[in-house]
Amino acid sequence: MAIHLRALDDGYNDNMIAQICGKVNQIKDNSLIIDINGICYEVLVPMTILQRIVKSMPEDKILSLITYHYHQIEPSRSVPVLIGFLNKLERDFFEQFITVSGVGPKAAIKALNKPISVVARAIYNEDTNFLLGLPGIGRQRAKDIIARLQDKVGRFALLQDDAVEQAEKKQCDYEEEALQILVQLQYKKPVAKEMLKKALLRSPEINTAEALLNEVYRQNTKDAESTR
Repeated sequence: MAIHLRALDDGYNDNMIAQICGKVNQIKDNSLIIDINGICYEVLVPMTILQRIVKSMPEDKILSLITYHYHQIEPSRSVPVLIGFLNKLERDFFEQFITVSGVGPKAAIKALNKPISVVARAIYNEDTNFLLGLPGIGRQRAKDIIARLQDKVGRFALLQDDAVEQAEKKQCDYEEEALQILVQLQYKKPVAKEMLKKALLRSPEINTAEALLNEVYRQNTKDAESTR
């Protein structure tokens, strides 16, 4: 299988990296490290899409992503950033989302932790309360999103990603059970949530509280041994 990174002219910047294909070397909290002929690229991925990628990762770990490429300008440098999506429609939604005043690419990555079709329907239906549940979205920003995008999200509401939402609902029960157990064991709630999140990214096939806690313990033991 060809492993490549392509710069395509598809209506955006001529030098834009529009697609990346390679072997997944590492899965991080909000990104993937992709190896392309020995050169590793970090690709940021919205959580809702990262969960789908992890759940359906092929055995050879070769993955192709549509990408949004931009430069983050800092006082002393310009940092190239790649953001990955499973298809062009997801990238199109992301590009619409960041046209809202105050919503930059990294804020959008953080906010999109629910299936895009669900977010699009919330925008169309003026569901401010749902949008307030997205990370980093306050009341005024939610209103701005609706005002800017309500008449532009119809096609995105048709995306077939509802199965992910249903899987998340099933996951909530055993994840909440595991969280309550960790809290009872005197772990602070934010710390416990972070441990569970990392455990699910490492082992997305987990479907019981017991298996989830075993994975947390396994990683904690490994971390402790590495510090000795």
